[in-house]
Amino acid sequence: MVEHRSPKPAVGGSSPSWPAIYVDTASRMRSGVLRLAKKGNVLTMSAKAEDAGRFDGLKWSLVALLVAGGVGGNIYFSSESLLYRVIALLVLALIAGYIAYGTVKGEAFFELLKGARTEIRKVVWPSRQESTQTTLIVVAFVVVAALILWGLDTLLGWLASMVIG
Repeated sequence: MVEHRSPKPAVGGSSPSWPAIYVDTASRMRSGVLRLAKKGNVLTMSAKAEDAGRFDGLKWSLVALLVAGGVGGNIYFSSESLLYRVIALLVLALIAGYIAYGTVKGEAFFELLKGARTEIRKVVWPSRQESTQTTLIVVAFVVVAALILWGLDTLLGWLASMVIG
């Protein structure tokens, strides 16, 4: 049997030269979902989903307490300088964000943000001229539609007054 390979190494063909589903092994290992286990002389990966989210409830409770503490502290210290209160809230937000990042859902959220950032970089944004032309077309269409509706309203109002009056 002859193995068929694609000329491009990152492009999979009909042969199983590239996995069909992309698995971000590094981030799953950081989050604790995947663990390395040694079986004989071979290192294998085993999924430990139950270990990954073991303390997530506690972490989210701590995040909620930090947010509540920030809100309560902001109210309690309302007579203090706004600058000090903002700095304290930013510090609490950073601590809460760091704790939330340590959860499975928190890490998935940050992975989503990284993916969104990558996709935004791929967007081809319109030039200033294209934006201006598109805006003028929309404004012209709205004016024409408003004139048509005004004309229909006037005509129907006149017909209704003829029937009633």
